[in-house]
Amino acid sequence: MAGRIRRSIGDENQGCPSLNVYPVHGEGPCPAVIVCPGGRYLRRAAHEGEPVAKWLNGLGITAFVLNYRVSPHQHPIPLQDAKRAIRTVRHYAEDWNIDPERVGMLGLSAGGHLASATGTLYDNGDNLSSDPIERQSSRPNLLILCYPVITFGAYGHQPSMRHLLGDSPDESLVALLSTETQVAEDSIRRLPDWLCRERSFGAMPPGS
Repeated sequence: MAGRIRRSIGDENQGCPSLNVYPVHGEGPCPAVIVCPGGRYLRRAAHEGEPVAKWLNGLGITAFVLNYRVSPHQHPIPLQDAKRAIRTVRHYAEDWNIDPERVGMLGLSAGGHLASATGTLYDNGDNLSSDPIERQSSRPNLLILCYPVITFGAYGHQPSMRHLLGDSPDESLVALLSTETQVAEDSIRRLPDWLCRERSFGAMPPGS
């Protein structure tokens, strides 16, 4: 989807949640990656959306930019949007020529927190749901985390935590969403991940 690059995607959550699709065309089912732009859970940065999707297209990967809901929406709304995105891509995999077992998630900054939360707080779907999309697993097959927010502990990114959890969040919720504490054994064994940090990106402390 071509268009003017804006500072933020959408206007105060208008049209969200939604997925912008950037397909590639090939003979067999191709991998897919859902992109979660950053923005402190206050907005979604445009330069971390479409340009990243087009870069993935160049690698032969169908990309989706997730327009998840941000402030004033708080947890669990963004996580629900991310889980629904994974389920939706899997449900429509045949229509979009996608391999449902190769659906990854790429997150940047606060979007990296959302991706890491999706990769650690996933579920296997609800087989009894009347909605066939909800029967799909929300577990990504791959995580790519670029200068992400990971912890909400001592070195965490306070603006992201405040927008997601409010001014005085319960300690148990802070612990739950400090995703370094949620890495289960099966995640370590079966979920590939790639983590990168940009030296010049001063907005995100390395310890976060």
